[in-house]
Amino acid sequence: MQLFDKITETTNFIKGQLGNMPTIGIILGSGLGSLADSLEVEKEIPYHEIPHFPASTVAGHKGMLSFGKFGGKIVVVMRGRFHYYEGYNMQEVTFPIRVMKQLGVETLIVSNAAGGMNPSYKIGDIMLINDHINLFPEHPLRGPADSRLGVRFPDMSEPYTENLLRLARESASQHNIPVHEGVYIGIQGPTFETRAEYRWLHIIGGDAVGMSTVPEVIVAIHSGMNVLAASIITDLGIQEIAVEVNHNEVLEAANKAAPKLATIFTSVIKSL
Repeated sequence: MQLFDKITETTNFIKGQLGNMPTIGIILGSGLGSLADSLEVEKEIPYHEIPHFPASTVAGHKGMLSFGKFGGKIVVVMRGRFHYYEGYNMQEVTFPIRVMKQLGVETLIVSNAAGGMNPSYKIGDIMLINDHINLFPEHPLRGPADSRLGVRFPDMSEPYTENLLRLARESASQHNIPVHEGVYIGIQGPTFETRAEYRWLHIIGGDAVGMSTVPEVIVAIHSGMNVLAASIITDLGIQEIAVEVNHNEVLEAANKAAPKLATIFTSVIKSL
């Protein structure tokens, strides 16, 4: 079965269970499930019940597609994402973005937990992503081109929509939430970076690094969506203070900072 046919089958399955269709999609990263606490849930579908959907295998990811109202808008929330390091190919990792597009999603909002490499960052900080560097070994658009999904060579000069970034900055300022802006580097994982890798990633232009987001954003742009993304800095790879890190600490740091990011996202969504 071709990718487009799989997307259509999955979309039809979901549409059969919904009343109102979402126009905004939200992806929640590790430890950020609490961002969905203010969602007025109308329907939840476990990933394992959705045709052609992979299963989320990472701690801190609920594995649920939630539909409802958030900030007064109809949204779909991925409570847990799929990662390349789990063994999925890029088509599988980004499949939910394709489905969101067919459901009517025009704006994608993405969150993740990331390692900070900028010396001015500290654990618990929020970084609005204004650009990225793709270091994944497989590209999500690799393979036969299907014009029904997007153009062969999409422009990536503005992967993160400037108007959405402006709204996020204004929201953070209004709520006295300090935020950074910077470049996110997407890597394969699942190991955290060595100190030498952190230094290299910072030298080539990265402020934060993680194992997600970039593939989803590429496909969102390919699909014609607007994108806003933010990282919560959950560990530091700055040479002078780099310490041993584990996934439980990442989840803890993300959970503590999640309410601040939820405030920013809610304000942005209300403004759309």
